[in-house]
Amino acid sequence: MAEPNLQEIHDLLIEVAKKAGQMITSARPTTGKLDTKKNSTDLVTSTDKAVEEMVSTTLKTKYPDYAFVGEETCTPGTSLTATPTFIVDPIDGTTNFVHAHPYISISLGLLVNLIPTIGIVYNPFSGHLYHSIRNQGSFLTTALPFGSPTPEITRRLPLRAVEAGELRLEKALVCVEWGNEREGNNWKVKTGTFAKLAGGGEAGGGMVHSLRSLGSAALNLCGVAAGEMDAYWEGGCWAWDVCAGWVVLEEAGGMVVGANRGEWEVPVDARRYLAVRGAGGVEEQRAFVESFWGCVEGRLEY
Repeated sequence: MAEPNLQEIHDLLIEVAKKAGQMITSARPTTGKLDTKKNSTDLVTSTDKAVEEMVSTTLKTKYPDYAFVGEETCTPGTSLTATPTFIVDPIDGTTNFVHAHPYISISLGLLVNLIPTIGIVYNPFSGHLYHSIRNQGSFLTTALPFGSPTPEITRRLPLRAVEAGELRLEKALVCVEWGNEREGNNWKVKTGTFAKLAGGGEAGGGMVHSLRSLGSAALNLCGVAAGEMDAYWEGGCWAWDVCAGWVVLEEAGGMVVGANRGEWEVPVDARRYLAVRGAGGVEEQRAFVESFWGCVEGRLEY
C-alpha cells in the first residue's frame, strides 16, 4: 500500500465535513423520535445514520484499501490496526443536536500506524472548522458574515498566547462530561472528582476557576487546543469522539494522557483521557497533570 497523501486526504475530509454540515443544519431533530443504545441518555438519530452513510460511501470509494470505523456502524469487539483507518463520528453531540443546542460537530480523523494523523472537526452551526495534519500545525477556519471582503479567515492554534507559569490548577477552566453511566464505580469517580476539582483549597480541593460540561468531546479537545479551556477530563467516550480532536490538540502544543493517575501514555481507544493545553513547556504540563490527578477520586474503568 502506498504512503497516504495526507494533504489530499485532509482536503477531501474538509469537503466531506462541509457536506455533512449541510445535512445536519437542514435536519429538524426532536426528542420525540429517537433510537437509544446503552440507555435513555445514549441517543442516535436518523441524521446520525444518514451522515455516516454518506461519509463512509465517499471515503470507501476513494480509499477502498483503508479501514473505516464509524460510531453508528462499528461492531462490538472491533480492534484498531496499523492499516490507515478513518475514524468517524457523524454527529458528536447528539444530545445537544436533538435539543437544538448548536454545540455539535462532525469529527473526521485518520489513524496511520495507530497514530492520530489527520483531524477535521466542524461545527456547521458556528462555521468553525478545526483542521490539522500531524507535524504541520493546527488551524481554525471561521466563516465570516455575508458581505465581508473574504468569506472566511484561517488562524493558527492556539488562539490565546501561551505564557510560562500560567498553567496551574487553581487558575484553570476545566471541561468535564457526565457521560451516559449514571450509577456504579465510574459515576462515583466522576462526581467525586468534579467536587474535588471545584472544592476549596483548605479542604484539599483544586479550587479551579470553573467546570464546563458542553457535550461534544471533539469540540472540547479543540477548545483546549485553542487555549479557550485549560484541560478536558473524560471517561467513557470512544476513538471516534477523540481521534480528530487529538491531532488538533497535539499540533497546537497540547498533550493527551490518561484520566487515571500514572497513565502517561494511552492509545486513542483508551476511553479515558486528560487533555491539557499548550504551556511554557512539557515540564509545566506534566506538573499540571500531576496536580490534576491528585483530584481524581478513584480510578475510571472501561
